Amino acid sequence: MTSNWGFCLSEPGDIISPSYLAINGQIVFYDGGNQHYKMTTKLTVGSIFDAPDLKREFQEANISLHFVPLIWKYVIKNPNCEWDQIPNLPSAAYSLLKSKFTTFTSTLHSVIESSDGVTTKLLIKLQNGAFVEAVIMRYDTRLGNYGGKPRPGGPRSTLCISSQVGCKMGCKFCATGSMGFKNNLSSGEIVEQLVHATQLSQIRNVVFMGMGEPLNNYTALVEAIRVMLGSPFQLSPKKITVSTVGVIHAINKLQRDLPGLNLAVSLHAPVQDIRCHIMPAARAFPLEKLMDALQVYQKNSQQKIFIEYIMLDGVNDEEQHAHQLGKLLEAFEVEGD
Repeated sequence: MTSNWGFCLSEPGDIISPSYLAINGQIVFYDGGNQHYKMTTKLTVGSIFDAPDLKREFQEANISLHFVPLIWKYVIKNPNCEWDQIPNLPSAAYSLLKSKFTTFTSTLHSVIESSDGVTTKLLIKLQNGAFVEAVIMRYDTRLGNYGGKPRPGGPRSTLCISSQVGCKMGCKFCATGSMGFKNNLSSGEIVEQLVHATQLSQIRNVVFMGMGEPLNNYTALVEAIRVMLGSPFQLSPKKITVSTVGVIHAINKLQRDLPGLNLAVSLHAPVQDIRCHIMPAARAFPLEKLMDALQVYQKNSQQKIFIEYIMLDGVNDEEQHAHQLGKLLEAFEVEGD
């Protein structure tokens, strides 16, 4: 079996999925005003991008589903539109949209550009008052060499999006983990992050590496990705990456439900005891069983698996840990840069 692994090594002190944002020189922690949110937020008005709800309403009203991607396309191009402005819909569709849906349940609260223009942070306010972050990351695929020759391609933009408000995994190196878990996002709230970002940059790739554990919001995750794969977004499965701490049963299910996606695993330690120390949720997912699940996933999907490893000073960054990591992955044919 041929397997490909990618590695992401971060320096000590790096924080993944930041929940701190500087506004007017002050560091602000966004947790929705310390309110206690329900496990899954019930939206007052439905998101037009909640595909199952929209399609169910259309079917019950005997409205053709072929109008759905046309509505999405118009809203993406005209984010401030009124329903009456969308052309060529049946009258029943206009009435239904006005009574049960809104173009956006979330609002783009603020946009912060990095000094070098490489990243853009989007602070998005949800209907329940909570905030989530999405980050646009820009890069040029032509940088560096590929087989001794210049790399093909050109400028690309990747969007890092959130799947939950807060997170119950409790990883000690992650600011979001310190929030605790507030609530799951709906599939529409997940897709709306992509729509907001599209107003600022052409998005070619999506990574679920923002706030939350994506596989703990499995149904909404799958529904959102299916929208992204279809018209009008038309993202390739190979352009979407789901990052997880290693929710084993959901990894297996994801491969069956959405074959072809990229999978990223927050490993961060080569042995179980260290992993449990820095990632409390790892107690539920023994490392040996996780690695077995990853081998099955890769064999069935033929997709690369991206291994995430944050180097924490004096915790997982010693020479012995490098040897242990190599031993852990020796069953795989490793391709490194």
